[in-house]
Amino acid sequence: MYELFENLGTWLVSDEQWSGPDGIGHRLAEHLQYSLLATLIAAAIGLPLGLLIGHTGKGAFVAINLASFGRALPTVGLVVLVFLAGGLSMLPVYVALVALAVPAIVTNTYAGMTAVDPDVKDAARGQGMRGHQVLAQVELPLALPLIMTGLRLALIQVVATATIAAYVSFGGLGRYVFDGLAQRDLVQVLGGAVLVAVVAVVLDVGLAGLQRFLFRHRTA
Repeated sequence: MYELFENLGTWLVSDEQWSGPDGIGHRLAEHLQYSLLATLIAAAIGLPLGLLIGHTGKGAFVAINLASFGRALPTVGLVVLVFLAGGLSMLPVYVALVALAVPAIVTNTYAGMTAVDPDVKDAARGQGMRGHQVLAQVELPLALPLIMTGLRLALIQVVATATIAAYVSFGGLGRYVFDGLAQRDLVQVLGGAVLVAVVAVVLDVGLAGLQRFLFRHRTA
């Protein structure tokens, strides 16, 4: 076991392992590209949907059950399904990652909107605000902490799952996991898993710190 971790340390810090198209730097950039783009697409879908449901109160059943759908989603199965339908491209990967991220964004956005005190909304309407003004100037600012939590959860889930890009012969840090399994190279498999975990933890800690900084005045 000690030898395994010693070899892992050597693998991670090797200059050769960080250079070239198969190096950690390049694979990390690919992984972040997949993750960030999928999360942005999911946000473009999930945020308006969550805001609409939370503002109108219609479709709450959809928002509540999306969370269960996200947990039950067979990501690899979805990749294979879209791959068979659309051929070899990044489309299956992005479809799966977006489908994974949307539920967290929708449910947290909806939760943030419903957490806004109804008296505050009534007071805003009493001052002559229209529906879209109440949404933009009252509900959205108050719901932002939970909305950001949803985005944070979605991004971390996507980062952890973006290894599936390598399942259909693309890049990212998952390349080390799948290539290592094919080559029976335990050090490479463990190295890929460790890198994905580190990226997820760093992003989570960074986003949590940013969230606390942005909303520090609300907890003071």
